[in-house]
Amino acid sequence: MKLLMLGGTEFVGRSVVEEALARGWQVTVFHRGNSAPPPGVEVRIGDRSAPGGLAALEDGTWDAVVDTWKGAPAAARDAARLLSGRVGRHVYVSSRSVHPVPSAAGLDENGPVVDASPDDTTADDYARAKRGAELAIQEAFGDRAVLARAGLVLGPYENVGRLPWWLGRLARGGPVLAPGPRDLPLQYIDARDLARWSLDALHDGIPGGAYNLVSPTGHATMGELLDACIRVTGADAELRWADPEAVTAAGIEPWTELPVWLPPGELHDTLHRGDVTKALATGLRCRPVAETVADTWEWLRSIGGAVPAYPGRPAPGLSPEKEAAFWAA
Repeated sequence: MKLLMLGGTEFVGRSVVEEALARGWQVTVFHRGNSAPPPGVEVRIGDRSAPGGLAALEDGTWDAVVDTWKGAPAAARDAARLLSGRVGRHVYVSSRSVHPVPSAAGLDENGPVVDASPDDTTADDYARAKRGAELAIQEAFGDRAVLARAGLVLGPYENVGRLPWWLGRLARGGPVLAPGPRDLPLQYIDARDLARWSLDALHDGIPGGAYNLVSPTGHATMGELLDACIRVTGADAELRWADPEAVTAAGIEPWTELPVWLPPGELHDTLHRGDVTKALATGLRCRPVAETVADTWEWLRSIGGAVPAYPGRPAPGLSPEKEAAFWAA
């Protein structure tokens, strides 16, 4: 297979490239040149958000393309139009955020989506940007387009810093604020499982359309995730479970200050209780949470123990001062 990867140097895109190379595929990576892709790929440089930024893609043919674009839909539109006659199939890594928030538990791919346009030149609203790109790619590729609607993505190369923050916090040891309940079900996808499913979808020619690409709800729980973090770090940490009501009453923000976690309720149902029947029927397999945590810890240590700051996005996590204030109260 000849694969064109739009992006391919960070997190999900890099996981796709590494999986493709492991299969012996020929891989071309189109990116802006800000960071290096894995060795063994053909590199083409361009910035699709700039005038003439797609010039490097004006020649060549590929069996498939994978795109993780999260910017203005018009840029995804232009790339898809340019490639549609020279590429067989397309996987777009989209997001379950295209559904309105909150969404009911058990929502499948046919649920309502936000209003969006494939011609939008801004990306101020993440949900609208992702949905607009979906429309643009489907317009160009038709039933050759697969929309992989990911949710929470974890694993090595996670440059957002959610799981890395928990690993770092537990590695410091001592009493740790653990937001309950302990058996709170989580729904997420390891980036490598996302990559494997995406390449299988391209190779096997599954029907086009949208797929919720996350684990079954409860594939892991909050307790299992944090226990795995303690085991791999070998830290002398003590999980002190707190009721969700006490955590939110203290002004601690779910998701941002306590990454991954959302208290039971509408937002938890939106993110952690989606229907994934369709993806499972097409071969989605999710590795154990212990493996995701261990491999993320190994990667994190290989880069010095901290994720580099992501431009324009505050790092997630609870400050030591705010955690201490919670216990004092």
